[in-house]
Amino acid sequence: MAEEVKTLDDLKEVVGDAGVSEPVAETQVSYEPKRDDLGRSYATGKRKDAVARVWIKPGSGKVTVNGKEMDVYFARPVLQMILRQPFQVAGVDGQFDVQATVKGGGLSGQAGAVKHGISKALQLYDPSLRAALKAAGFLTRDSRVVERKKFGRAKARKSFQFSKR
Repeated sequence: MAEEVKTLDDLKEVVGDAGVSEPVAETQVSYEPKRDDLGRSYATGKRKDAVARVWIKPGSGKVTVNGKEMDVYFARPVLQMILRQPFQVAGVDGQFDVQATVKGGGLSGQAGAVKHGISKALQLYDPSLRAALKAAGFLTRDSRVVERKKFGRAKARKSFQFSKR
């Protein structure tokens, strides 16, 4: 017949070493830097219909998009500001050179895609920057896309003019 267990000491005797394990530490995921042979980090950014391939490496802060300088490709200051945001949030403004190729969508979507790619590449280059970029929401892909047109309507939601007679 089994022993009667009334105290923790009795339980330890019955179970032995099998039931006793080290306390489980909080699972803190440690990220390692991912860089290629040339010391660059690569990431893909997406926004609307635009897809950007982004490489970053330490440098003077030069940003090249599709072979052109940032201020030539993205002429509007608002779009240039969008591209600078990840560096400002991470506190590494002017420390990385960016080489990006972007396809699809319009200029606004392309700027958002490059920003997303820069953020992911920064996080891969230096994992300690992840917390700041994540808190700012730059690592999350903005999933909003254009709503499709429905039949029987003028656009996605707009109806044709109603005529009573």
